[in-house]
Amino acid sequence: MSAAAEDKSLIQHQIAPEIVELTKTIEVLVVDDSRTLRKLLIRELNAIGITNITEAENGVDAIEKARAKQFDLMMLDMEMPELDGLGVLRVIKATPELNYLPVIVVSGAEQIEKTVECIQIGAEDYLPKPFNPVLLRARIYSTVEKKRLRDIDKERIVQLQDEKERLNIEQMKTEKLMLNILPRPIADRLKKGESNIAGSYPEVTIIFSDLVGFTNMSAGKSAQDLVKLLNNLFSRFDRRAEMLGIEKIKTIGDAYMAVGGLPIPRSDHADIVAEMALGMFDDLKEFNESQNVSVNMRVGLNSGPVVAGVIGFTKFSYDLWGNTVNTASRMESTAEHGKIQVSTATYDLLAPNFLLEERGLVECKGLGEIQTYYLTAKK
Repeated sequence: MSAAAEDKSLIQHQIAPEIVELTKTIEVLVVDDSRTLRKLLIRELNAIGITNITEAENGVDAIEKARAKQFDLMMLDMEMPELDGLGVLRVIKATPELNYLPVIVVSGAEQIEKTVECIQIGAEDYLPKPFNPVLLRARIYSTVEKKRLRDIDKERIVQLQDEKERLNIEQMKTEKLMLNILPRPIADRLKKGESNIAGSYPEVTIIFSDLVGFTNMSAGKSAQDLVKLLNNLFSRFDRRAEMLGIEKIKTIGDAYMAVGGLPIPRSDHADIVAEMALGMFDDLKEFNESQNVSVNMRVGLNSGPVVAGVIGFTKFSYDLWGNTVNTASRMESTAEHGKIQVSTATYDLLAPNFLLEERGLVECKGLGEIQTYYLTAKK
């Protein structure tokens, strides 16, 4: 067996079947000003299964055709009029939409310096003239293999980008859900890995509200309708709380609890909660009119120190503890329907800016008699 035949047999033996199959689908641009050399090169390409071939008779023609159609490989002659192979390669590598294109430079022995420069600029490989068919196949297969690996890398990059985008979306959903449960500063601390999140707040104002007549009204409604009604009303309360800078703590049945002055302390905590309470009755009126129902409400406010923190392991909850919370709850439960009842501690804070009327002593379970007032309006 001749040396050339041995080389050809060795090359074919080493080529993976998928590479051979890939050569049947690739698009090749053959660039040479000699029609004879183009046909000779095309014949050799056909012999290894490459049939999707486009011809360009000079460098300018090659650039135009490369812009008009996406190719998998360019076979580029070095010596051409107007724009030689080196010039074509410089244009390709300087053009973002073309620099993906692998280029095999076809050059004579006397053009070795230009060939080296082409390789430095970014040519994939080179083929000396007159080219050896066995060497041509080796160069083609090598370039196709590199293309296959690049395509795999591109697919992996796209997959990774898709996975990253999906991960970001899920993370955004998780953060949004967390912010629906926890105040943002607390959620940020939890994301950083803190576990025992608790704090003492010396001055806050707590609001409790409870709907009156809602249970009787909901007796004849389906579960879906009941939840829809509550969501309609409580969403109005949520928007008002967010506008005023008040932190919603929780809802229990048809009761609503919020607080002003935490987790970020503020001196006007009583004033903003009083505005919240008055505004909730405006929201309730709009709700009754829009739903053609007649629901009433009672509200209680109290100010003082609390302890706040996150409890739970699998389901987090941000809650408040202390006598201030208990008193606020009693202010709500002992209030008359349609009234906002406040304690003395809250009265002292609100008196400069709000209108209040004395109710007198009220017996509160577990607390005894407490002096209370009704909040009626803002001055």
